[in-house]
Amino acid sequence: MKLTVSDVMTRTVVVVRVSTPFKDVVRRMQEYRVSALPVVDDEDRLVGLVSEGDLILKEDPELEEAAHLFEGRQRRHEREKAAGLVAGELMTTPVVTLGPEATLGDAARLMHRKGVKRLPVVDGAGRIHGILSRSDLLKVFLREDADIEREVREDVVRRTLWIDTDTVTVTVLDGVVRLEGQLERRSLIPVLERLITAVEGVVGVEEHLSFNVDDTASVPEIPFPWTAVGRR
Repeated sequence: MKLTVSDVMTRTVVVVRVSTPFKDVVRRMQEYRVSALPVVDDEDRLVGLVSEGDLILKEDPELEEAAHLFEGRQRRHEREKAAGLVAGELMTTPVVTLGPEATLGDAARLMHRKGVKRLPVVDGAGRIHGILSRSDLLKVFLREDADIEREVREDVVRRTLWIDTDTVTVTVLDGVVRLEGQLERRSLIPVLERLITAVEGVVGVEEHLSFNVDDTASVPEIPFPWTAVGRR
C-alpha cells in the first residue's frame, strides 16, 4: 500500500497565535529548535507561517528609515514586517499546504516547485494536523530491502504485469533493485523499470534482462503494387 503524507509527517506541531508577541515567537523557536512556526487563529485554523527570515528583518537598519515615495511593494512589505510586534504582523501568508492523504510524490513535487523546505499538513477546515519536512520524505528510503524485494516480485512482476516470477530474479541491495532473467517481449522491459522506480524506497534499478521477441523493432514499409507504379 502506498504511503501518504499522514504516514511520515511530524504530528507534534508547535504553533503560535496571531497575537503571540515577537519575543515569545523567538523563544519558542529557540526552545524547540525550529526555524519556522505555523500561525493559527482563535479557531486553530492556519493563517500564516513565521520564519527566522521574517524575524531577522528587525536587524536591518535600512528598514528603520522612512519609506521612500517610489519604494517597491516588496520593500514596503518588508518594512511593515520589521515594524511588526506580534506573529500576525510578522508572518508570511498565504502558506503553501497540502492534505494528509496526498502522496509522497505529490509532496516532493510541490516542495520543489515552490522552493520550500517544509509543508504544513491541513484538513479541509484549515486546521493543522502535522508538518512535513524534507527529512520526513527521506524516511521512505529507510525501508528494508526485503520489503522492497517482496513488493517488486509479488505486486509489480506477478500481479501487475502477470510475469512468471520463475523467469525473473529480483534482488535488492541498499535500495537498488537488480533484475535478471528473460521476458517474453522487449517492450516489457521499460514498463517494468518504470513501475519498479515508483516503488517506495527504491533508489535505482539495474536491469540485466533478455527477451524472446523484439516487438519494438520498426516494421519495414512494403510498397503496394498500385503505389509502386507512377500515375499515368
